[in-house]
Amino acid sequence: MSESAAEILARQRLSLSPIDLATNQRPANEDAAYDLQGKVNALLAQDLGRIRGHKIGCTTPVMQEFLGIGSPCAGRVFAGTVLDQEGEVARSRYRRLGVECEIAVEIGTDIEPRRKDYTPEGLLAHVNAVMAGIEVVDDRYADYRALGVGTLIADNFFNAGCVLGVPIIRWRSFDLAGLVGHMRINGRDVGRGTGALVMGHPFNALAWLANRRSARGEGLRRGEFVFLGSLVETKWLAAGDEVAIEIERLGTASLLVGV
Repeated sequence: MSESAAEILARQRLSLSPIDLATNQRPANEDAAYDLQGKVNALLAQDLGRIRGHKIGCTTPVMQEFLGIGSPCAGRVFAGTVLDQEGEVARSRYRRLGVECEIAVEIGTDIEPRRKDYTPEGLLAHVNAVMAGIEVVDDRYADYRALGVGTLIADNFFNAGCVLGVPIIRWRSFDLAGLVGHMRINGRDVGRGTGALVMGHPFNALAWLANRRSARGEGLRRGEFVFLGSLVETKWLAAGDEVAIEIERLGTASLLVGV
């Protein structure tokens, strides 16, 4: 019996084989892509642990230009790939290891699916904490542009894990759009940006995700985190690199790359 598209994508991720699907197995549209993502994730969870959070890609102009994709795309993050504050990974576990500097939120109360769209303001009460975070990404693709957006979504849109900073509970007085974040690699400043780059305000990205999932009858659950999009263009790493990000008022996170 031939492998299903979900089985192929799960096997390719776990084996670090280049992600690819035959043309007739690629999702025909975004809804089909998220359906396939759900099947892939059910298989991956057996090795990578339960799904613990979400990531949103392509929410900032710098990342839309970098990837050549003009609209947000969502993926899931597995518990076995989540690190806290000062993470360390082995370079050998990735095909092309990269990092991004992001604002993340922790959901405090369930965001249920509903007919009416959520607004950014309406989601404030659902957010327990805000934090700095490093999204760990892996370019596992021979040619991601040739694969199409649907296949990238089905593969969780480059996600390979994250480093979570300290959750900040007293965040409500912060101007999240005005917060400046920057990234250093081996002590050298490699990029900076503000929260306003994320769709005008980070909570605009959260509203996009809540409404995208709501339209599919899905919600966001208490205790889950959401990475809202990178303030800095993806940076690629080698063994021995040390990454540090800092977002004004939200603190820091770091990552050391071993062999």
